[in-house]
Amino acid sequence: MHFKPDKIQFAIDRFAPLEKAEFAVIPVPWEKTTSYGKGAKKGPAAIIKASYQLELWDEEIGTETWKRGIVVLGPVNCNLPEKDFFANLEHFTEVLIEKTKAIPVFLGGEHSITQGIMVPFRKKHRNLSILHFDAHADLRPEYEGNPRSHASAMYPPSRKSKTVQVGIRNVAPEEKDLINSGKVITYLMHENLNINSLIKKIIKNLTDTVYLTIDVDGFDPSVMPATGTPQPGGFAWYDALKLFKAVCRKKKVVGIDVVETSPRKIDNITEFNAAKLVYRLMGYL
Repeated sequence: MHFKPDKIQFAIDRFAPLEKAEFAVIPVPWEKTTSYGKGAKKGPAAIIKASYQLELWDEEIGTETWKRGIVVLGPVNCNLPEKDFFANLEHFTEVLIEKTKAIPVFLGGEHSITQGIMVPFRKKHRNLSILHFDAHADLRPEYEGNPRSHASAMYPPSRKSKTVQVGIRNVAPEEKDLINSGKVITYLMHENLNINSLIKKIIKNLTDTVYLTIDVDGFDPSVMPATGTPQPGGFAWYDALKLFKAVCRKKKVVGIDVVETSPRKIDNITEFNAAKLVYRLMGYL
């Protein structure tokens, strides 16, 4: 994700440079429904800025992942009405995954963007499953009258694709009958503190083709403090990496989003850690 803007940052409709890249990073600074801490729209730019501070050699992977080809595209247009934004995001994602071989990594923005991103992935991959890493179930059919709310991010995708949720430690009354129901398998955090046992369950329940959606509040706030709705008791850094590594090595991960980084003035911990997470995930793949 470390990049030189003069060489590989392009307008959103220019796909030719992607032909030689293994990874495409797409900023999606959408923020319309955040209900507590604000600032998710600033997350993508902050993560990309922090990526300048990453060492190019990954100490765990033992290689310079950037040499495999990483393209950072310009941000998706978020200055649109909600309906038009999601239609545009779906169309862009469809073109991206049909015209290129690059694995997309979307940077949010609020978690609702997953709703738009998932539609083309589901069309392309019939046996797609979703690994949902989050503090919240995000299964409300709507929140405050809006089905496109960040609190409803996973409701539409989970109706169509098998969804495995991890890190969950905040469930609303209207969601309690939706977890562990239908296509949803939910591993509540307090019941699954043994990471090795949890990984075995997750691998068993995911299909061979996986989309990975990561809300940074799935981590403990000591790891990712700058997020809109933090919850105590989340994943530690190395436990989360162990989980992601196992999934990336044993399954075919076709797309990733990392959402809900809300930068704050007092530190830059979260955006840097999110940048390192993305680079590490690329290395795992």
